[in-house]
Amino acid sequence: MKINNFIYILIAAYLATFLRLVINNNFFISIIGSFLVGFFISKRTSYSTEKILLSGFFSCFTSFSGFIYFLYTILNQGDWIKFIIFFNLIIIVNLFTMLLGYWISRKIT
Repeated sequence: MKINNFIYILIAAYLATFLRLVINNNFFISIIGSFLVGFFISKRTSYSTEKILLSGFFSCFTSFSGFIYFLYTILNQGDWIKFIIFFNLIIIVNLFTMLLGYWISRKIT
């Protein structure tokens, strides 16, 4: 991979981090990110474009640490039922949202 691609990945990661701070809602960010990941996975893109989008932008935009921090705050309150419900709900909703993005992208092309 060329050095320019690393620079593009860093720029994409910076933009995604900035958007994440602007939106500031973990659940909404994860749904948007899952939809867009599903949408772009179905597209035939070049290797470098795929790395820039998936490794740069979407990995910073839908960061796993935001998801874990959200669950940690619920767990810290001692509410195990709410923790289990949100944990499963977030994973299931994100998987279906990703599938929806993939399906819509395939229907468009």
